[in-house]
Amino acid sequence: MSPLTTPQRAATELARSAGQWLAGWWRTIHLAALLSVLALSPSSYAAENRRAMARHLYLGAGQSLLWFTLLSTLISIVVIRIVLVTALSYGLSQYALEMVVRVLVLELLPLAAALFAALRCTMPLAAEVATLRSSGSWDTLAAQGVDPLRHEVLPRVVAGSFCALLLAAVSCVVTLVVAYLSVYGFTAAGFDAYTHTVGHVFSPAVSLILLLKILFLGLTVSLMPIASVLDAVPRRRPNTSAELQGLVRMFLVIVVIEAASLVGNYY
Repeated sequence: MSPLTTPQRAATELARSAGQWLAGWWRTIHLAALLSVLALSPSSYAAENRRAMARHLYLGAGQSLLWFTLLSTLISIVVIRIVLVTALSYGLSQYALEMVVRVLVLELLPLAAALFAALRCTMPLAAEVATLRSSGSWDTLAAQGVDPLRHEVLPRVVAGSFCALLLAAVSCVVTLVVAYLSVYGFTAAGFDAYTHTVGHVFSPAVSLILLLKILFLGLTVSLMPIASVLDAVPRRRPNTSAELQGLVRMFLVIVVIEAASLVGNYY
Protein backbone atom coordinates (compact mmCIF):
# COMPACT_ATOMS: atom_id res chain seq x y z
CA MET A 1 0.00 0.00 0.00
CA SER A 2 1.49 3.34 -1.07
CA PRO A 3 1.69 6.18 1.48
CA LEU A 4 -0.75 8.23 -0.62
CA THR A 5 -3.50 5.66 -0.40
CA THR A 6 -4.77 6.56 3.04
CA PRO A 7 -4.79 10.38 2.50
CA GLN A 8 -6.48 9.90 -0.87
CA ARG A 9 -9.12 7.70 0.70
CA ALA A 10 -9.70 10.25 3.46
CA ALA A 11 -10.02 13.02 0.89
CA THR A 12 -12.50 10.92 -1.11
CA GLU A 13 -14.61 10.24 1.98
CA LEU A 14 -14.51 13.91 2.92
CA ALA A 15 -15.60 14.93 -0.57
CA ARG A 16 -18.42 12.36 -0.53
CA SER A 17 -19.62 13.56 2.89
CA ALA A 18 -19.50 17.19 1.75
CA GLY A 19 -21.45 16.30 -1.38
CA GLN A 20 -24.12 14.48 0.64
CA TRP A 21 -24.31 17.42 3.06
CA LEU A 22 -24.77 19.92 0.23
CA ALA A 23 -27.30 17.67 -1.48
CA GLY A 24 -29.31 17.46 1.73
CA TRP A 25 -29.37 21.23 2.06
CA TRP A 26 -30.37 21.57 -1.59
CA ARG A 27 -33.30 19.17 -1.11
CA THR A 28 -34.38 21.15 1.96
CA ILE A 29 -34.27 24.43 0.04
CA HIS A 30 -36.17 22.85 -2.87
CA LEU A 31 -38.87 21.55 -0.51
CA ALA A 32 -39.13 24.97 1.15
CA ALA A 33 -39.61 26.63 -2.23
CA LEU A 34 -42.20 24.04 -3.25
CA LEU A 35 -44.17 24.49 -0.04
CA SER A 36 -43.99 28.28 -0.43
CA VAL A 37 -45.52 27.98 -3.89
CA LEU A 38 -48.24 25.70 -2.52
CA ALA A 39 -48.92 28.12 0.32
CA LEU A 40 -49.44 30.96 -2.19
CA SER A 41 -51.69 28.86 -4.43
CA PRO A 42 -55.45 29.46 -3.91
CA SER A 43 -56.18 25.82 -4.71
CA SER A 44 -54.35 24.79 -1.54
CA TYR A 45 -57.11 26.35 0.56
CA ALA A 46 -60.01 24.16 -0.50
CA ALA A 47 -62.59 23.14 2.08
CA GLU A 48 -60.83 19.95 3.19
CA ASN A 49 -57.48 21.75 3.50
CA ARG A 50 -59.02 24.62 5.46
CA ARG A 51 -60.42 22.18 7.99
CA ALA A 52 -57.04 20.49 8.36
CA MET A 53 -55.26 23.83 8.76
CA ALA A 54 -57.79 25.03 11.33
CA ARG A 55 -57.33 21.84 13.33
CA HIS A 56 -53.53 22.06 13.28
CA LEU A 57 -53.61 25.77 14.07
CA TYR A 58 -55.71 25.12 17.15
CA LEU A 59 -53.70 22.14 18.30
CA GLY A 60 -50.38 23.91 17.74
CA ALA A 61 -50.82 27.62 18.42
CA GLY A 62 -53.97 27.55 20.55
CA GLN A 63 -52.67 25.12 23.12
CA SER A 64 -49.20 26.70 23.30
CA LEU A 65 -50.24 30.35 23.50
CA LEU A 66 -51.42 30.43 27.12
CA TRP A 67 -48.47 28.54 28.55
CA PHE A 68 -45.85 30.50 26.62
CA THR A 69 -47.51 33.81 27.47
CA LEU A 70 -47.44 32.97 31.18
CA LEU A 71 -43.85 31.73 30.96
CA SER A 72 -42.62 34.75 28.99
CA THR A 73 -44.44 37.13 31.36
CA LEU A 74 -42.79 35.54 34.39
CA ILE A 75 -39.35 35.65 32.77
CA SER A 76 -39.89 39.25 31.67
CA ILE A 77 -40.83 40.35 35.19
CA VAL A 78 -37.69 38.75 36.63
CA VAL A 79 -35.34 40.10 33.94
CA ILE A 80 -36.87 43.59 34.03
CA ARG A 81 -36.54 43.73 37.81
CA ILE A 82 -32.90 42.64 37.67
CA VAL A 83 -32.06 45.20 34.97
CA LEU A 84 -33.84 48.03 36.79
CA VAL A 85 -32.18 47.33 40.15
CA THR A 86 -28.73 46.91 38.55
CA ALA A 87 -29.06 50.09 36.48
CA LEU A 88 -30.24 52.05 39.53
CA SER A 89 -27.30 50.86 41.63
CA TYR A 90 -24.85 52.09 38.97
CA GLY A 91 -26.67 55.35 38.31
CA LEU A 92 -27.74 54.32 34.82
CA SER A 93 -31.49 54.19 35.35
CA GLN A 94 -32.10 56.36 32.26
CA TYR A 95 -30.81 53.51 30.08
CA ALA A 96 -32.63 50.67 31.86
CA LEU A 97 -35.83 50.77 29.84
CA GLU A 98 -34.01 50.87 26.51
CA MET A 99 -31.84 47.95 27.60
CA VAL A 100 -34.91 45.94 28.60
CA VAL A 101 -36.56 46.51 25.22
CA ARG A 102 -33.42 45.63 23.29
CA VAL A 103 -32.56 42.51 25.28
CA LEU A 104 -36.05 41.04 25.65
CA VAL A 105 -38.09 42.22 22.68
CA LEU A 106 -35.39 42.35 20.02
CA GLU A 107 -33.32 39.32 21.01
CA LEU A 108 -34.58 36.86 23.60
CA LEU A 109 -38.33 36.60 23.07
CA PRO A 110 -38.34 35.90 19.30
CA LEU A 111 -35.74 33.18 19.82
CA ALA A 112 -37.61 31.71 22.79
CA ALA A 113 -40.88 31.74 20.83
CA ALA A 114 -39.29 29.89 17.91
CA LEU A 115 -37.73 27.24 20.15
CA PHE A 116 -40.96 26.80 22.13
CA ALA A 117 -42.93 26.43 18.90
CA ALA A 118 -40.42 23.85 17.67
CA LEU A 119 -40.68 21.75 20.82
CA ARG A 120 -44.45 22.01 21.28
CA CYS A 121 -45.67 22.15 17.69
CA THR A 122 -43.39 21.59 14.72
CA MET A 123 -41.36 18.62 15.94
CA PRO A 124 -44.47 16.62 16.95
CA LEU A 125 -45.98 17.50 13.55
CA ALA A 126 -42.83 16.23 11.83
CA ALA A 127 -43.17 12.99 13.81
CA GLU A 128 -46.73 12.67 12.50
CA VAL A 129 -45.46 13.02 8.93
CA ALA A 130 -42.82 10.35 9.61
CA THR A 131 -45.55 8.05 10.91
CA LEU A 132 -47.63 8.62 7.79
CA ARG A 133 -44.72 7.59 5.59
CA SER A 134 -43.66 4.58 7.66
CA SER A 135 -47.22 3.24 8.00
CA GLY A 136 -47.91 3.38 4.27
CA SER A 137 -50.63 6.03 4.51
CA TRP A 138 -48.53 8.38 2.40
CA ASP A 139 -48.44 5.94 -0.51
CA THR A 140 -52.14 5.16 -0.06
CA LEU A 141 -53.05 8.82 -0.45
CA ALA A 142 -50.84 9.13 -3.51
CA ALA A 143 -52.47 6.04 -5.05
CA GLN A 144 -55.88 7.63 -4.50
CA GLY A 145 -54.86 10.72 -6.46
CA VAL A 146 -54.43 12.87 -3.35
CA ASP A 147 -51.27 14.99 -3.08
CA PRO A 148 -49.84 14.21 0.38
CA LEU A 149 -47.59 17.25 0.23
CA ARG A 150 -50.57 19.57 -0.22
CA HIS A 151 -53.05 17.80 2.05
CA GLU A 152 -50.79 16.55 4.86
CA VAL A 153 -47.54 18.54 4.91
CA LEU A 154 -48.68 22.04 3.98
CA PRO A 155 -51.27 22.40 6.80
CA ARG A 156 -48.63 21.34 9.33
CA VAL A 157 -46.01 23.76 7.97
CA VAL A 158 -48.51 26.64 7.98
CA ALA A 159 -49.56 25.75 11.54
CA GLY A 160 -45.94 25.63 12.72
CA SER A 161 -45.06 28.97 11.15
CA PHE A 162 -48.20 30.60 12.51
CA CYS A 163 -47.49 29.23 15.98
CA ALA A 164 -43.98 30.73 16.06
CA LEU A 165 -45.18 34.09 14.70
CA LEU A 166 -48.11 34.29 17.12
CA LEU A 167 -46.05 33.40 20.17
CA ALA A 168 -43.39 35.97 19.27
CA ALA A 169 -45.92 38.76 18.61
CA VAL A 170 -47.98 38.17 21.76
CA SER A 171 -44.95 37.79 24.04
CA CYS A 172 -43.35 40.98 22.70
CA VAL A 173 -46.53 43.00 23.25
CA VAL A 174 -47.02 41.58 26.75
CA THR A 175 -43.40 42.34 27.63
CA LEU A 176 -43.75 45.96 26.49
CA VAL A 177 -46.79 46.33 28.75
CA VAL A 178 -44.99 44.67 31.66
CA ALA A 179 -41.97 46.94 31.15
CA TYR A 180 -44.17 50.04 31.30
CA LEU A 181 -45.92 48.87 34.47
CA SER A 182 -42.61 47.95 36.10
CA VAL A 183 -41.10 51.38 35.44
CA TYR A 184 -44.08 53.76 35.77
CA GLY A 185 -46.75 51.74 37.53
CA PHE A 186 -50.49 51.99 36.92
CA THR A 187 -50.46 55.56 35.69
CA ALA A 188 -50.52 57.30 32.32
CA ALA A 189 -48.00 59.94 33.40
CA GLY A 190 -45.04 58.14 31.84
CA PHE A 191 -46.71 57.27 28.56
CA ASP A 192 -45.03 60.04 26.56
CA ALA A 193 -41.55 59.23 27.87
CA TYR A 194 -42.14 55.52 27.38
CA THR A 195 -43.30 55.85 23.77
CA HIS A 196 -40.35 58.13 23.06
CA THR A 197 -37.89 55.54 24.38
CA VAL A 198 -39.55 52.65 22.57
CA GLY A 199 -39.79 54.67 19.38
CA HIS A 200 -36.09 55.47 19.65
CA VAL A 201 -35.29 51.76 19.84
CA PHE A 202 -37.67 50.71 17.06
CA SER A 203 -36.25 52.69 14.20
CA PRO A 204 -37.46 51.68 10.71
CA ALA A 205 -34.37 49.57 10.10
CA VAL A 206 -34.57 47.80 13.48
CA SER A 207 -38.31 47.17 13.05
CA LEU A 208 -37.73 45.65 9.61
CA ILE A 209 -34.94 43.44 10.94
CA LEU A 210 -37.16 42.28 13.81
CA LEU A 211 -40.02 41.39 11.47
CA LEU A 212 -37.71 39.51 9.11
CA LYS A 213 -36.09 37.73 12.04
CA ILE A 214 -39.43 36.54 13.43
CA LEU A 215 -40.58 35.47 9.95
CA PHE A 216 -37.42 33.51 9.12
CA LEU A 217 -37.33 31.89 12.55
CA GLY A 218 -40.92 30.76 12.09
CA LEU A 219 -40.18 29.33 8.66
CA THR A 220 -37.05 27.60 9.94
CA VAL A 221 -38.66 25.82 12.88
CA SER A 222 -41.61 24.73 10.74
CA LEU A 223 -39.70 23.60 7.63
CA MET A 224 -36.49 22.01 8.90
CA PRO A 225 -37.91 19.12 10.97
CA ILE A 226 -40.46 18.15 8.31
CA ALA A 227 -37.95 18.53 5.47
CA SER A 228 -35.51 16.16 7.18
CA VAL A 229 -38.28 13.61 7.73
CA LEU A 230 -39.33 13.79 4.08
CA ASP A 231 -35.73 13.52 2.94
CA ALA A 232 -35.17 10.30 4.86
CA VAL A 233 -36.01 6.83 3.59
CA PRO A 234 -39.33 5.73 5.15
CA ARG A 235 -38.93 2.91 7.67
CA ARG A 236 -41.26 0.95 9.87
CA ARG A 237 -39.55 2.29 12.96
CA PRO A 238 -39.07 6.01 13.64
CA ASN A 239 -35.98 7.34 11.90
CA THR A 240 -34.25 9.02 14.81
CA SER A 241 -31.21 9.92 12.70
CA ALA A 242 -33.38 11.98 10.35
CA GLU A 243 -35.02 13.76 13.28
CA LEU A 244 -31.63 14.47 14.83
CA GLN A 245 -30.30 15.73 11.51
CA GLY A 246 -33.30 18.03 11.18
CA LEU A 247 -32.71 19.34 14.69
CA VAL A 248 -29.06 20.09 13.95
CA ARG A 249 -29.95 21.87 10.70
CA MET A 250 -32.65 23.86 12.45
CA PHE A 251 -30.28 25.07 15.18
CA LEU A 252 -27.63 25.91 12.58
CA VAL A 253 -30.05 28.11 10.62
CA ILE A 254 -31.28 29.72 13.85
CA VAL A 255 -27.70 30.63 14.77
CA VAL A 256 -27.19 32.18 11.33
CA ILE A 257 -30.42 34.20 11.63
CA GLU A 258 -29.46 35.42 15.10
CA ALA A 259 -25.99 36.42 13.93
CA ALA A 260 -27.43 38.28 10.93
CA SER A 261 -29.91 40.16 13.13
CA LEU A 262 -27.17 41.17 15.58
CA VAL A 263 -25.03 42.46 12.73
CA GLY A 264 -27.95 44.38 11.28
CA ASN A 265 -28.96 45.91 14.62
CA TYR A 266 -25.60 46.89 16.06
CA TYR A 267 -23.17 47.37 13.17
